[in-house]
Amino acid sequence: MFEKIKQALLRRREKVIIDPSRFADPVADRTEWGPAKRGGSNFRTHKLINYGNQRYEFKGSVAAIIFSLVFAMAGLGVLIGFSVFMSTSKTEFEVPMIIPFIFGTIFTIVGYFMYRHMTAPIVFDKNQGYFWKGRKSPREVFNIDSIKVHSELDQIHAIQILSEYCHTDKSHYYSYELNLVLKDSSRINVVDHGNLAKLREDANLLAEFLEVPIWDVV
Repeated sequence: MFEKIKQALLRRREKVIIDPSRFADPVADRTEWGPAKRGGSNFRTHKLINYGNQRYEFKGSVAAIIFSLVFAMAGLGVLIGFSVFMSTSKTEFEVPMIIPFIFGTIFTIVGYFMYRHMTAPIVFDKNQGYFWKGRKSPREVFNIDSIKVHSELDQIHAIQILSEYCHTDKSHYYSYELNLVLKDSSRINVVDHGNLAKLREDANLLAEFLEVPIWDVV
C-alpha cells in the first residue's frame, strides 16, 4: 500500500502545467512541452565548447567518460579474471561457472556503447549550415538523411529548457533537457543532464550564436 501511494505522489510531482502563451509565439503554442527524451542523468554529461565564431560543439564531460569507462573496465576485469581462472584451475567445467563470463561481457558491451554515446560529437556549424549528432558531418555523407539526428540551422526557431523528475527504486533526481524547437514546432533533444546552471549557460551561448530565443520553463 505504501509503495502505491509513493508512486502516485511521484507521478503527480512529474505533472507540471506549462502555459506556452507566455512566449507570445504561435510556434510555442503548437510545441510539445513534455520531455522529448525520457530518463536522464543526475550529473553533467556534456559541456559546450566554442571553436571560433562559426562552430559550437558539445563534448562528453570528464565525469561521463569516466563513468562509462568504469563499466567497460569492470567488465574487462571480470573477463580477464575468468580467463586466468579457467586456464589455471584444475576444476572441471560446470555450467554455473560461465555466469561471471556473461556478466563481464554485458558490462564491457554496455560500457563501450556508453563511451561511444558520450563521445559522439553534437555540432552546430555555420560553415556547413547544419546541426547534427554523430561522427560524420554533412559534407562527409552522400545523403544528409543518413545522419539520423540533424537540422539546418535556419530551421531552428527556439531553444527549449525542460525538467523531468526521474525516479528509480534507489534514487530520485531532476534531469534537465536542452531541446531545439524547429519552425514546424517539432523538437530535437540536444543534451539531457542534471546540472541546470551549466545547461542554462550553454543555452545562452547557443541562443546568441543561433540568434533565437530561449523558452525556459524550469
